[in-house]
Amino acid sequence: MNNGKKAPTIFDVATESGVSISTISRVINNPEKVNLNTRQRVYEAIDKLGFVPQAEARARALRLKGRIGVITPFFTAPSFVQRLRGIARTLSKENFDLVIYTVDSNNRLQSYLSTLPLTGNLDGLIIMSLPVAEADVRRLVDHQLSTVLIEFPHPQLNSVEINDVEGGRIATEYLLKKGHRRIAFLGDTDLPEYSLHPVNLRLKGYRQALEAAGIDIPHEFVRLEPYDQERARMVAKELIDMPNPPTALFAATDFQALGVLKAARQLGLKIPEQLAVIGFDDLDMAEYEDLTTIRQHLDESGKIAIEILLSHIADPSRPVQHITLPVTVIERLTA
Repeated sequence: MNNGKKAPTIFDVATESGVSISTISRVINNPEKVNLNTRQRVYEAIDKLGFVPQAEARARALRLKGRIGVITPFFTAPSFVQRLRGIARTLSKENFDLVIYTVDSNNRLQSYLSTLPLTGNLDGLIIMSLPVAEADVRRLVDHQLSTVLIEFPHPQLNSVEINDVEGGRIATEYLLKKGHRRIAFLGDTDLPEYSLHPVNLRLKGYRQALEAAGIDIPHEFVRLEPYDQERARMVAKELIDMPNPPTALFAATDFQALGVLKAARQLGLKIPEQLAVIGFDDLDMAEYEDLTTIRQHLDESGKIAIEILLSHIADPSRPVQHITLPVTVIERLTA
């Protein structure tokens, strides 16, 4: 970083990185058009020099409204939509515009994390359900871009999260208390590599609860399948058709749980008498289907993330905040 000396210019970055000024401009404004190695050289030079594009800084100063960015995975899982709803509702009352940056690859994620702190286009940033490398954390901190992470805690940045292991354990313990001993697990496997995978943590909680109860589960009872309701329906049918089938099933997402319910209805099974089903998330559709589930306060997590972010924009000296929201069983008619 620049220690009180003359502010570094784009010419200094060009000298340090060994690339042209036009290439540096493309890295800042259209990073996807520059190859990864060149981008990395430019980012390293920018970080070393503490360069801030002056034109962008002036444009920011002239804006009448602030601007909050949200980096989110591209795929439209209902849980992401509900979190965004909580963010948008809360921000609508404030003098800020909302800009959503969708991530569909590791390359896209890295481009955003490398350039957004530099441009001065944002007053604050929320990163939703995506991992952030140490170098990117340093860049966010060095360029003083107030940031809140959702589902990915880091000691240097604000965060909002839940305990997914605890959630998996609570779901399984609920079924155990209902008298079930043959409890299957259904989770998803096809989340993009650039996204977080909380299902693995929920599976860990499931295993912990069964181990504490002294119950051994057949390995066929643990199914990790694509995030697709039709596939969930087929897997549920396979489990139900086993010679000694499970009496209960914990689906690590409500979306998959609904596929299980569909399979049970097609097979004429009574829910929960012949098969108890519990989900995870408490999506809007869970209440509509009377699904017993684990609530993780999706809208609330977006609301709290915005509130934390705005408080740190107003007072950057505030200590970093780490919020862990509770997970609770919502008992309905399926378990």
